Amino acid sequence: MSMTMTQKRNVFSVFRYFVLTIWLLIVAFPIFWMVSTSFKPDREWFSWPPVYITENATLQNYLTVWTDFNEYSTNEETKELGQYTQSLQRPWEALGNSTLIAGIATLLAVLFGSVLAYGVSRHQILSEKRMFQLLMLRMVPPIVLIAPISLWYRQIGLLDSIPGLVILYFLTSLPYAVWMSKSFIDEVPREMEHAAEILGASRWRTIWEVVLPLVRSGLVATFLFILILTWSEYLLALLLSKTDVLTLPIELSKYQGSTEGRVYGRQAALSVGITIPLVFVGLLIRKHLARGFSFGMVRR
Repeated sequence: MSMTMTQKRNVFSVFRYFVLTIWLLIVAFPIFWMVSTSFKPDREWFSWPPVYITENATLQNYLTVWTDFNEYSTNEETKELGQYTQSLQRPWEALGNSTLIAGIATLLAVLFGSVLAYGVSRHQILSEKRMFQLLMLRMVPPIVLIAPISLWYRQIGLLDSIPGLVILYFLTSLPYAVWMSKSFIDEVPREMEHAAEILGASRWRTIWEVVLPLVRSGLVATFLFILILTWSEYLLALLLSKTDVLTLPIELSKYQGSTEGRVYGRQAALSVGITIPLVFVGLLIRKHLARGFSFGMVRR
């Protein structure tokens, strides 16, 4: 006996939710493991079978990474490991550098990208072929360009500097900003701009008071997407910074090496600290994100 359409839809819904639940568990498990490991004592980092939720939760990993608390530790093994960890760490400096570099580069990318996107959307300053070529520039592996960029930066004094990374992050993020901004601007009916111009509004006033409020949520979503890319970028920061500029991904890599060992608890504690600012920013702009990610569903 064949199923009715309603039964088929119900079966499909159950299957869809089952697949989404499995996918959610797969995606969420690394986050759970990171947070769990950050509270584990040293002996449970390598234990087998693995300890998923520790019964001996401790803040020692956080205190060792972010403070000088280990100086007061009475456990000699923990104190020695903490002293080694602190000989490596510069977390607050890395946090400040990452905030400055990622923040400025993201703001510049969204600002210039939205301006270019408006020109492409309304005045076709770039053809579809040129837009595709612009996106393809972002597809070039960074390792291919790092040698000439390093030589050029050394010549002009931008190697191992914050402005050098800001410029490079801005240029590598610009194609994404243009493409994402254009998709939101395309959804704004041109008739609304024509109506504003008929009523006497100038071009800039039309953009500021008509277009910008409608695409604001989309620009916020673009901002968060690019911020995540620049905040977590590793290769360019590793190869273009030596000692003066340290970002959070570079600081994180210090806790794992072939000679020093793998300090998983400290590494997890720093990873949680790196993740929290992005979560906080996402919560602040969550209303705009919800509207921005669904903007393409709104038809004129």
